[in-house]
Amino acid sequence: MQTNFTAKQLRNPRLAEVDKILRRCVHCGFCTATCPTYVLLGDERDSPRGRIYLMKEMFEHDRRAGPEVRRHVDRCLSCLSCMTTCPSGVDYMHLVDYTRVHIERTAQRGFRERLTRSLIAATLPYPERLRLALRAARLARPFIPLLRWLRLEQLVAMLELAPKGFLRSGDFAGPGTAATEGERRKRVILLAGCAQQVLRPEINDATIRLLARRGVDVEVAPGAGCCGALVHHMGRESAGLAMAKRNVDAWMRVIDKRAPIDALIINTSGCGTTVKDYAHMLKREPHYADKAHKIAAMTRDVTEFLGSYEMGPPKRWSSLRVAYHSACSMQHGQSIVEEPRKLLRNAGFTVVEIPEGHLCCGSAGTYNILQPAIAAELRERKVANIKSVRPDLVATGNIGCITQLAHGMDLPIAHTVELLD
Repeated sequence: MQTNFTAKQLRNPRLAEVDKILRRCVHCGFCTATCPTYVLLGDERDSPRGRIYLMKEMFEHDRRAGPEVRRHVDRCLSCLSCMTTCPSGVDYMHLVDYTRVHIERTAQRGFRERLTRSLIAATLPYPERLRLALRAARLARPFIPLLRWLRLEQLVAMLELAPKGFLRSGDFAGPGTAATEGERRKRVILLAGCAQQVLRPEINDATIRLLARRGVDVEVAPGAGCCGALVHHMGRESAGLAMAKRNVDAWMRVIDKRAPIDALIINTSGCGTTVKDYAHMLKREPHYADKAHKIAAMTRDVTEFLGSYEMGPPKRWSSLRVAYHSACSMQHGQSIVEEPRKLLRNAGFTVVEIPEGHLCCGSAGTYNILQPAIAAELRERKVANIKSVRPDLVATGNIGCITQLAHGMDLPIAHTVELLD
C-alpha cells in the first residue's frame, strides 16, 4: 500500500509504526472472507481492508476521528481472524489499537455512550465493584422493558448478561500460594483476573487443583489485578498502561523473591493475548520495557503449559461429546489451536469440531455490551453451528465466550480446565 506521510509526521514513533503496518497491506481482500462483521453486514467499511483505508486517511491527514471512522472501527471485534488469514502479515491488532486511542482522544461521543463506557471502565476491571454492580443488576432487571423503550440498549445488554443466580466465592480467593503435596516440579504465578473470579471462580479453583496435582506450586501475586485489556480495547491507553505496569511490578516482586518461576499462567485467553503483548505496550517506558519483555516471554495459557506435561490416563473415562469453541484470542491472538483439543481427547472426551469455528461468538471483551445487536447475531450464528454437531456440552478457554454463549443456549458450557480437573 502506498502511503503519504510527511517526514515530519514520520518523526512521531507511533505514526512511523502505523506507516510500516499500512505498507504491508496488498489490498488482496482475503481478510473480508473471515471477518465476522463483513460476513454479517456486507459493507466494505466493516471489513479489515475497508477499515484500513479509513484509518490511513485519518492518520495521513491528521484528522480528528469523524463519525464514519468511529462507527466502523467501533464495530470491529478485534477478533484478529484477519491476521490469521492475511498472507502479508499486516499487524492489524496494533493498528486498530492505535486508532482506538486516537478515537478516544479526538472523537465526539454522545452522553449515553460516554456514560456506558465510563461505567464499564469503572466496574468490570475491579472484582469488588463488579460484585456490587451484579447485585444491583438483579434489582434493576425488572426495568429492562422500560430501558429498552428508552432505547438504552447498552444498559439492557449489561443487565441481560449479568448472572441471574447468587454469586459464590472461590475456594482459592485472594493472593497467596497453593503448594503441591507431592514432589514439586514447577513453580508458577497465576493471573487471578478480574471479571472471571467474580463470574466463575470455579475456573481458578480448577486450575490450581489441577496444577497442584501435577506437582506445580501456584502463586497469586499480591497487588496484581486486571490485565488492562478491557480499557485498552476501548482506547483508554493511560488506564491500560497503568494496569500493565501494576501487574509487572507485582509479578517481578514474586520473581525476585521466589525465583525460579517457570511460567506466568493465564486461564482467560483474552488476558493471555494482552499480557503476551506487554513487551509491545510498554516498549517506550524506560523503567518497564525490559521487565515487560521478560513477563511476556514467560506467559503461557494454561492449556499451553499443560500441553508440555504427560498427564497420564484420566481417572474417569467419559462418553461425553464436547464441542470445543476456540476463542478468537486463543486461536488468532495466540495461535494456540491444537493443545486444548489434544488435552481434552487425552482426558477421555470425544472432541467435535464446530462449523465456522474461525468466526467470533460476539463476546470480544466488552463488544457484547457496546455493540449488542451485532453481538447477538453472531451469538445466534455460533449457537446454531454448535447445535448442528449435537454435542453434550461445550468447552472453551475464555470467560467472555462462556458468558456470551451461556446466555444464548441451553447446552452446558465449561472452561477447558474445569473438564480436565
